[in-house]
Amino acid sequence: MKVLLIMVLWAILLAVCWPLAILVLVLWPVIWLLSIPFKIAAVIMEAILSLVKSILFLPARVLGCRP
Repeated sequence: MKVLLIMVLWAILLAVCWPLAILVLVLWPVIWLLSIPFKIAAVIMEAILSLVKSILFLPARVLGCRP
């Protein structure tokens, strides 16, 4: 569904302003490559926060409190 929406928006942009649509089409892989480190950092941050959460809730789990 997300891919279809992106393609429809790009087709509208192509109809309205074709040079900008071609520029977006050319620059999309570069933008994607630049966003990879941020995605990796988000995964690492999520793992760290899950670890901290599990450490903080460990005493409650040991005492038998279940959610």
